[in-house]
Amino acid sequence: MKKHSVLIFSIIIILILVAVGFLLPEQLERFTGGLQGLISDTFGWYYLLLVTLFLLTSLYFLVSPAGKLKLGKPDEKPEFGRISWITMLFSAGLGIGLLFFGAYEPLSHYAVQSPTGEVGTPEAATNALTFSFFHWGLHGWGVYSMLALALAFYHFRNDHPALISSTVQPIFRGAVKGVVGKIIDVTAVIATVIGVATSLGFGATQLNGGISYLFGLPSNFFSQVIIVLIITVLFMISAWSGLSKGIRFLSNTNMLVAAVLFILMLFIGPTIFNLNLFTDTLGNYIQTLPRMSFRIAPFDAEIRDWINDWTLFYWAWWVAWAPFVGTFIARVSRGRSVREFVFAVLLVPSIIVFLWFAIFGGTAINVEQSGADLASLSEEIVLFGMFMNVDFGMFLSILAMLMLVIFFVTSADSATLVLGMFTTNGSDSPPQRLKLIWGTLLSATALVLLYSGGLQAVENALIIAALPFSVVMLLMTLGLIVVMTKEGRKTRNK
Repeated sequence: MKKHSVLIFSIIIILILVAVGFLLPEQLERFTGGLQGLISDTFGWYYLLLVTLFLLTSLYFLVSPAGKLKLGKPDEKPEFGRISWITMLFSAGLGIGLLFFGAYEPLSHYAVQSPTGEVGTPEAATNALTFSFFHWGLHGWGVYSMLALALAFYHFRNDHPALISSTVQPIFRGAVKGVVGKIIDVTAVIATVIGVATSLGFGATQLNGGISYLFGLPSNFFSQVIIVLIITVLFMISAWSGLSKGIRFLSNTNMLVAAVLFILMLFIGPTIFNLNLFTDTLGNYIQTLPRMSFRIAPFDAEIRDWINDWTLFYWAWWVAWAPFVGTFIARVSRGRSVREFVFAVLLVPSIIVFLWFAIFGGTAINVEQSGADLASLSEEIVLFGMFMNVDFGMFLSILAMLMLVIFFVTSADSATLVLGMFTTNGSDSPPQRLKLIWGTLLSATALVLLYSGGLQAVENALIIAALPFSVVMLLMTLGLIVVMTKEGRKTRNK
């Protein structure tokens, strides 16, 4: 029983959530909505400080003597080539969110609800991209970097199990092998399931919305069930094939599709406008990053509501995804130096994201300025509405849906691997049947959240699940600073 306690208790909690969601959907929506509002209003300051701490700590390891340390034994070589490694980081770490929010978020900030209270102006366009960069850039990847670095350091260098509880060993010491460690690992599993289910919910909704918008098929919960079932079969096939075959092939394929879609949009969209907007926004982002990092607007209720809806939601999303993405990043980063690891995880994806949002968000803003009413479209179909207002719109839409399916499969595939590791005492190769069990539970959780309240219920559950795990990450970070600083000094003195 003790050996499988994390697995058993995690499955019981998820099954209770699924059962309540199907049997009492309205009550679940009201409860999660009230709790989400309480957390956002009460702990907003905490999230802002916490995520900024993760970023600053990652930057510290980038430039400190600890950067020379290897995530593994001194003579170990990386398991994956640099290109495959970066594509796996990118696909697992971003996935569906890029397509869902790439056009919608900047457009929303520009034309619907501005982070500064002003919409429809040139300044609003720059601010829209600046805050999109803020939400998807260095801070988010700092969260991933922190957890992945801790897990890789303790697992590959010090031979601790590949479990989240291992990362707080400097704080709790021997207690991580007992009840305390089990609670931490169960918390990580629940956060992972909710975080990934959130993305699957976004993906199913956007696929359904795109098919409905383009081909007139119904957009409803039944259609989303069909989509999730089809995707479930696909990612189970991928999961069964193993890490080196399934995930690597899909990650490389998706990067190719993403690159084609990006290049086409770069030239089909308003190229010079987007490049100018990117340059202006990048400068604005660098200049205002400290201000945005601590912006909580205590005297402006409207802007505070915007921060709750956007910034705090994103910070909770990054934290909830951290055990999944961080573990996966750690798993594929064995043999890298700390400095190379932090540079790649923190900076490379951020630059790619900035370019993506500038091209897709800039095009959406330009289309809106030209007279098309994209702002009135529901969030899941803004991308397709934008495509249909530029050349080759149908082809771009189909390419985006293909990319969405592959991202969907890659994220779920990676998540089953990570959940299998968490519930088999950190095994790098969990049993295939266990990965299939977690794949089924992920899909069921995504569906029950959509059934109980659509995307709003998905967002509420995410913010709730992230809070307890954020405490684990805080303790993990404090311990890692002490341990890696000591290790770095030893290396420097040799």
